[in-house]
Amino acid sequence: MTRAEQMTRAEQFEQLRPLLFAIAYRILGSVSEAEDAVQDTWLRYDAFPRQPTSAKAFLSAAVTRISIDVLRSARWRREAYVGPWFPEPLLTDPYADPERSAELADSVSMAALLLLERLTPLERAVFVLREVFGFGFPEIASAVGRSEAACRQLSVRARRHMDAGRPRFEADRRQRERLAERFFDAFRKGDVDGLRELLAADVYLVGDGGGKAPQWKRIIGPENVSRTLAAMVAPLVRIGVGVHPHETNGQPGAVFRDRDGRVLCILVLDILDGQVQTIRSVLNPDKLRHVGPVADAWALVREAAQSRIADGSGAGM
Repeated sequence: MTRAEQMTRAEQFEQLRPLLFAIAYRILGSVSEAEDAVQDTWLRYDAFPRQPTSAKAFLSAAVTRISIDVLRSARWRREAYVGPWFPEPLLTDPYADPERSAELADSVSMAALLLLERLTPLERAVFVLREVFGFGFPEIASAVGRSEAACRQLSVRARRHMDAGRPRFEADRRQRERLAERFFDAFRKGDVDGLRELLAADVYLVGDGGGKAPQWKRIIGPENVSRTLAAMVAPLVRIGVGVHPHETNGQPGAVFRDRDGRVLCILVLDILDGQVQTIRSVLNPDKLRHVGPVADAWALVREAAQSRIADGSGAGM
């Protein structure tokens, strides 16, 4: 293969890289694993002895097969996971398609990815390729190594499961953003009343620390959630932790950083009917490293507790 041919192949791959990552992330729910799957896809493509008829079909099939294998091996780790398991937060989806923008936005949300966890690896892959990216069944059959008829059955089963629990979000993006602004403004101030009026009657707050960072059991109801949030933020702000709103997994969210800019956690909101329905926090440092240097959450909790004692506001967080 000439250098010109190698460059052409590399250019084709780079052009399709955003799509390949988008497919892998939705199948795996992990930024780091998706990036590894994309890299392994390049190695297969680079080593392939001839030029495929369609680079997109070849690469999409390869990244799907790799992702299915990774997901199968990851299942036992997730079953043994300490506490609730959430996907790795995605701050920016590199793939954009105006014709499928709604499907892309919904499919990357935390709620949708958690629903996808209930599917088998094959169902998940077929659903992602068909419902999210609009692949035809011949392409899907080639990608997953099943007949078209089998893929149609997998698609029906997957869609039935997803439709039964499909998350709903605020359709008006600007209205959602305004509510999120009000939420984080009240949150920074520790304004219990301001928070409470933005929370749904059945709101719940839950964190994923994976046994490697502080986390709490599910907290339910506007009164409990608002008071927990207000009590949480004051000592953190006092020691220099900043709350930086940032869309996460297509939904309103925020990145918490310590005074040195290291990531403490990421908070994601589900908003519907003008109220916050769910608040998820990812604190597991292993799920935050792709965002940047990670803070020592335990050390920050101790420092925050000490600052409360010194301030006379009580011990602990």
